[in-house]
Amino acid sequence: MSSVAPDYYDSSTDDYLYTDGELCNLDPNPAQVLTQTYMHSLICAFGLIGNLLVVATYIFYKRTKTMTDVYLANVAVSDVIFVLALPFIIYNEQNNWPMGSGICKVLRSAYSINLYSGMLLLACISGDRYVAIVQARRSFGARSSSLIYSRIICSAVWFCAAALTLPTLVYTERFEETSEGAETAHVMCQLSFSNDETAKLIKMLIPYLQMAIGFLLPLTVMALCYSSIMCTLIRAQSSQRHKAVRVVLAVVVFFIVCHLPYNVALLNHTLDLFEQRGCQEERLSLQVLAISKSVAYLHCCVNPILYAFIGSKFRSHFKKIVLDLWCFGKRYIYSARSSRVTSDVCISGFKSSDGSNNFSSFSA
Repeated sequence: MSSVAPDYYDSSTDDYLYTDGELCNLDPNPAQVLTQTYMHSLICAFGLIGNLLVVATYIFYKRTKTMTDVYLANVAVSDVIFVLALPFIIYNEQNNWPMGSGICKVLRSAYSINLYSGMLLLACISGDRYVAIVQARRSFGARSSSLIYSRIICSAVWFCAAALTLPTLVYTERFEETSEGAETAHVMCQLSFSNDETAKLIKMLIPYLQMAIGFLLPLTVMALCYSSIMCTLIRAQSSQRHKAVRVVLAVVVFFIVCHLPYNVALLNHTLDLFEQRGCQEERLSLQVLAISKSVAYLHCCVNPILYAFIGSKFRSHFKKIVLDLWCFGKRYIYSARSSRVTSDVCISGFKSSDGSNNFSSFSA
């Protein structure tokens, strides 16, 4: 049977011991499926547009001059991977899996890699902002070699994310399940195990790793770094300090609002995974898990706003992207004479961005 569930979830009925002794239909109702389809479509659309704009800005308009620039570019790439994989993952949760086992493994692994790399990179951004603001005097001389360090750190983050994804990659399979009374088998792309002991180990290990490394570790780093940053900003005699404090609060609050409900629901579901429970209780648990997971998906839409477009210079680059797209669009619509005029405008847009300075950590 199919149900909206987390990455590690296997919908096999072997793990469910219902108190009434009967199999329970955990398929989401049509209204829930429709709502989630619309919500996930919006997340994919806005997430893809926002993060592609960040990537395009760094490729065509803005050089990566600081550690935060390198981290932001990597976060955007991570989120692009996620939003490209999300439609296929959602389709699999609601329908038969139409593709082979290799694509099944790749897409499930893409979700896991995004989870770990994205969260760890956000922690890296908070650490870099801490060094740049709180330890500004001590770190002044070392900032010249920061790009080398940032690339090494990003490589380490991606390597760790890939290593933590190995259980998902190894145990995810394309398999067929035939329910009682069903005429055709349901083709699924889920975690699959040869014995119960392995199933229990991996089904507990993966969500605990997600909660520990994908949520608690970044939350701890962000809380420590941003609390020190706020204290420094409050003491600073700057006209921009109040705006900077609001940005810090927005970053932390959004991270908690998006990810805390899902991780609490995931913990509750994992603790009850092999316990005896009723059909209605299981349905409610999966509904809460599905809703909170959809809220957590919003991070890929808001990350470009909170971490990139909130900066004034980044917004100016964004305006140039929009202008150049408009210009190049006119180039192919109007006559040759109009094309020549719009081409000049577009080229000037590119040239005007070459001399831009790097935006500060909390510029607005």
